[in-house]
Amino acid sequence: MMKKVYSILLCVLLACASLTACAPSADKSADGLTIGLIQLVEHPSLDEIRTAFTAQVEAEAARLGLDIKIDYKNAQADATLTNSICRQFVDDGVDVIVAIATPTAQGAASITQSIPIVFSAVTDPVGAGLLTNMAAPEGNITGTSDAIAVDRIFDLANELTPGIQTFGFLYNKGESNSVSVIEQAKAHLDAIGIAYVERVVTTSGEVQQAARVLLEESDAIFTPIDNTVADAMTVLAAEALAVRKPVYPAADSMVNDGGLATVGVNYTNLGTQTADMAIRVLTGIAVKDIPVEVLTDVGVVVNPETAAALGVDVSRYTE
Repeated sequence: MMKKVYSILLCVLLACASLTACAPSADKSADGLTIGLIQLVEHPSLDEIRTAFTAQVEAEAARLGLDIKIDYKNAQADATLTNSICRQFVDDGVDVIVAIATPTAQGAASITQSIPIVFSAVTDPVGAGLLTNMAAPEGNITGTSDAIAVDRIFDLANELTPGIQTFGFLYNKGESNSVSVIEQAKAHLDAIGIAYVERVVTTSGEVQQAARVLLEESDAIFTPIDNTVADAMTVLAAEALAVRKPVYPAADSMVNDGGLATVGVNYTNLGTQTADMAIRVLTGIAVKDIPVEVLTDVGVVVNPETAAALGVDVSRYTE
């Protein structure tokens, strides 16, 4: 009889152990959550996004009582390094990958189709091949876009420096976001009868020479939110200032680095918005239920020092 009791108890214990092993683990948030944050390269616009993103994640984690770690990596504008970082994020089992700038978002998307990806500052997510429906993202990716209507920048250029006959376009053709914006710019200038020429670069080290040639061929330079050009914006601005010609970039940080003016987005707001989307993913909302968000609070940004050096009146935007 005693052997039978022991036998029954043993079976019960084994059954309990089996159930424990097969039972789902506790909510992972109890053990902490990890964001794999990858930034293409360090320059003011992307740094501003990262700073705002980090601050907002920390604030929301404190408010919600979550333990969230941010594992930040800089891809140094290197495609191979981008892929390596994203693979490491996958191997480490991060809960979400946040990719700042188009090339890093494309890199992350090529590495994983299961871990949620939230991108930031992707000008044209559809053109970049990240998704086909911004309103109802498919797969594992969504995020924020810094797209703007380029015609507003050219309208501003006509207001501040009227009489431009030819614009020079400077960009990296390897950045799909830049190609998309340049195509919009060409269509707009074609429609209003203004000529344009272009020079492309592949590295920031090529910007100075390309700028010198372009400034001989044009009255003003337009450059999109191009990471390669942004990395050498101070060089471009100096070359343009030397021949007293304006540069109209598409990012406010590029104006701060010497461009004359733009109509652009606020990158602090973009970073905050991206953080809110990442928090939604971490708290269980499916990516397909989080539409891509395009920042709508755009405004005119001018560089008073550059304007003074060029003799351009920007008082309307500085008072």
